[in-house]
Amino acid sequence: MDQCFYHSSQFAQKASVSVRTLRYYDKVGLLSPSQYSEAGYRLYTNEDLLKLQNILALKFLGFSLEEIGALLRTGPKRLEEVLAQQKAMMEERRAQLDTIIEAIEETERLLQANRCDWEAITRVIQVIQMGQQDNWQAKYFTPEQQQTLAELNKKAMTEEVRQKLNTYHPNEWTEEDQRRIDAQYRFVKEELGRLVALGADPASPEAQEVARVKHELGFAFSQGDPDIEASVGKWWQEFHALPESQRPFDMSLYTYTSEEQTLLNEALAIYQQGK
Repeated sequence: MDQCFYHSSQFAQKASVSVRTLRYYDKVGLLSPSQYSEAGYRLYTNEDLLKLQNILALKFLGFSLEEIGALLRTGPKRLEEVLAQQKAMMEERRAQLDTIIEAIEETERLLQANRCDWEAITRVIQVIQMGQQDNWQAKYFTPEQQQTLAELNKKAMTEEVRQKLNTYHPNEWTEEDQRRIDAQYRFVKEELGRLVALGADPASPEAQEVARVKHELGFAFSQGDPDIEASVGKWWQEFHALPESQRPFDMSLYTYTSEEQTLLNEALAIYQQGK
């Protein structure tokens, strides 16, 4: 059976996209034409149409073009895994939206009955805020990375440790919490580099301030609980066991050179002796 070819305009019309979009996908290596005519025109096939449909579906699901390119290169099995993760996250988000809609409808019914129930209105606000908090991580992590983080937590923490963490940290972890913690880790990282370059004494006020911040970062999470501290150690072991390409975030903020680690260890030892 002869292969059917489409010029760019025909193919774009068949796929409901613009010719400009086809040219851009060709430029970034997502979808190149199967052939070129003698006159240099792009020629596409029905197989190209199937590939384009996959690209458009993934784009609709929220994947970046870079992620789509990686998924197409890894093949169907990998694509199926990622789509399953994406589906699970969307179903969770749908459940959150259903809860918000139910709260709004409940408030609407009260207002129609001329009952101004401020507790119900407050509940709507709280439900919406909870939904926003649940979704902020999507700005920083892909669905696959969020799945990896969840698997790391599951491997490292027992149910007893989770209950302890809920006791110590009853409130939801917010985007502002993450920014604050990242700023503290950034301070430790940058100061260690500066102090090593200066040949600073671990007992100096600057080095002791770094030690204080680093100590409080660990204590704020674990509250000195040995079970939680052990779980944190196991979490990092599992993290480092992952291939670099599968790690859900850049480690540069949390790792130090041997000189920086030595200075930090010495400064922490002095700091803890003085407590």
